[in-house]
Amino acid sequence: MVAPSNAISLTITGSPDFSSEILKALYRITGRSTVELRRAIRAGDPVFRAALFGTDHLDVVPRLEKTVDYLEGLGIAYTVQEWVDGEREEISVETMRQIIESTG
Repeated sequence: MVAPSNAISLTITGSPDFSSEILKALYRITGRSTVELRRAIRAGDPVFRAALFGTDHLDVVPRLEKTVDYLEGLGIAYTVQEWVDGEREEISVETMRQIIESTG
């Protein structure tokens, strides 16, 4: 997955070996194949990356929110990163939501 220069991403903490049910649910939310998801989880890479200032903004923001809700509902630990000009910094979910609101 190529990193957009201005985005928010979600990375699952650790390298859990999820059941196919969880991976299928993540596939339905993120649009990434279960193979891509499993590979990203094992590598510690983002499972979802949302470019905030592009033409896909209206599509990716709901997916980002749904992914957060799904992970939190299952108690799965994750981190949120803000990407600005290609540099990544960990942020809170609250900060993520403030950024989303300001870009909408």
